[in-house]
Amino acid sequence: MDASAYAFAHGVRQTRATLRAWQRTPFAVVGRWAAGSALAATGLLAAVLAVASLDHGYQQVLTLQPPFAVGDVAEVLRVLRSNLLVLALHAMACVAGFIAGSSLPLQAQHHRGVSRWVHEHGGRLAIVFVIGATSFSLSAQAYVIGHTLAGVSHFLRVSPALLLLGVLPHAIPELIALFLPLAAWIIASRKGEWDQLLAATLVTVALAIPVLVASAFVEVYVSPHLFTALTHIHPPIVRNSEGWTVTVR
Repeated sequence: MDASAYAFAHGVRQTRATLRAWQRTPFAVVGRWAAGSALAATGLLAAVLAVASLDHGYQQVLTLQPPFAVGDVAEVLRVLRSNLLVLALHAMACVAGFIAGSSLPLQAQHHRGVSRWVHEHGGRLAIVFVIGATSFSLSAQAYVIGHTLAGVSHFLRVSPALLLLGVLPHAIPELIALFLPLAAWIIASRKGEWDQLLAATLVTVALAIPVLVASAFVEVYVSPHLFTALTHIHPPIVRNSEGWTVTVR
């Protein structure tokens, strides 16, 4: 058996063993992931609010779509498609951590020079890459979402905090679900348990998908009503001769 085939077989065995072990204490395992994911979600929402509070002089004209207006099944699919893309990227980072930290070291003895060094230190390289990519992604998301929130806030003359409150029912479970693979990655990498990451990818994705489906329905059918109740702004938002106006009841 060559090195690649051995590494693959080893990974399959470790993944099966890990899944069997987790079956004995499933809530403890998932609880650690959920706690880490909730911490990341809270940090992102706090950063979004900070950016929105500091951003002035920009107005974002609203379009009549969720979470500001009730949508339809097509809107649910649109939201779900975007979230599944993000989940796939996070899951790929988890798989990459498994390959770099578990599979590559098993093949190191069959390589020489730079290639051997990369195989031996794959886990460390993966940590640096994922931390850098994740930090950049979260920073970019915080700025873009915060900037948009500020624009909507200025347009509606409503505080950013109140608008953010209106999206929390779908945003919190959505973000926790999206960050589950990254939380599992961080926990496993800190303990050096790279061989558990493939199992973690399977479990976190399986847990995240139904949550994302439910969150998409909440965003499309529930959040618009909460938005109206909090702001007293009732769609439609229309444009007349004097510019964009909203209906306040």
